[in-house]
Amino acid sequence: MKNIKDYDLKELKEELTNIGEKPFRAEQIFKWLYQEKVKTFDEMTNLSLDLREKLKQNYTMCNFNILKKQKSKDGTIKYLFDVLDTNAIETVLMSYHHGYSICLSSQIGCKMGCKFCASTGINFERNLTSGEIVEQILAVEQDTGIRISNVVFMGIGEPLDNYENVVNAIHIINNQKGLNIGARHISVSTSGLVPKIYQLAEENIQCTLSISLHATNNEKRSSMMPVNQAYPIETLMQACKDYMEKTHRRISFEYALAKESNDHLADAKELVKLLKGMLCHVNLIPINKIENGSFSKSSNESIMKFRDYLNDHGIVATIRRELGSDIEAACGQLRRKNLKK
Repeated sequence: MKNIKDYDLKELKEELTNIGEKPFRAEQIFKWLYQEKVKTFDEMTNLSLDLREKLKQNYTMCNFNILKKQKSKDGTIKYLFDVLDTNAIETVLMSYHHGYSICLSSQIGCKMGCKFCASTGINFERNLTSGEIVEQILAVEQDTGIRISNVVFMGIGEPLDNYENVVNAIHIINNQKGLNIGARHISVSTSGLVPKIYQLAEENIQCTLSISLHATNNEKRSSMMPVNQAYPIETLMQACKDYMEKTHRRISFEYALAKESNDHLADAKELVKLLKGMLCHVNLIPINKIENGSFSKSSNESIMKFRDYLNDHGIVATIRRELGSDIEAACGQLRRKNLKK
């Protein structure tokens, strides 16, 4: 049976029509799922008993179980969720002055093979459905009682490699009758799948696109990110420029600084040259050490010099606040180690 959370509102109206119900029932169900956050069809008390029974016969309601919950000294919480098919995923809740952000996984495993990421070298199992993506938000809000205000697709997996499900999940998250989180509070990260960047530009979704760049020339980037062999920097940067022209949205470039690798002043100069004239922001990330990883974190001095050089030469750059590293919940540390039940 299909998970009822896999449908956006338009699709759910069509589904209910197909089983002989009025389309307005979809809005009632959406309210129960995403505003009241119920876990069973029986709790949808303004629906008739017959309709509730029909829903139980035709659909499941994906409710994740918490296998493990770890809390960092900085307040970050990492969840290990049972996705109900012998697999599990990690999701991270972070607290900021502007509210709570959640880092969502989009796949069970990852195909990209980035050398600085803990998901590298493990088997890719499958894509998450749109309902399983949204369920991460629901499960965390149900567990904590808080309201999540910002969503980042930066957990396990390459979001644009699971394009249809991620975009559908965004529609549910953004819908005023769904989770009602503004599109500009949703960020989608990609390692650089160029055809999907062009496809996303046509969606007219006002979310933020984050590009995992991490190097300024093809030789260095390919050594860190195999995807660069398929879509080299020249092709990627053209796609970014076309995306900005189409959407009028600023792009965020993620740049993880690795000691004696991509953190030299020469790299900063190349980055300025690469991004000159673009409507963008650079998010500098102190790279996190991972098991069997060959990269180590840059010194604080190198990181600040890199940031200052960018800012002094017209590129807005900030250093990402490091959260959850003591529980391996920081950028690049999510993995599937011990996730298989």
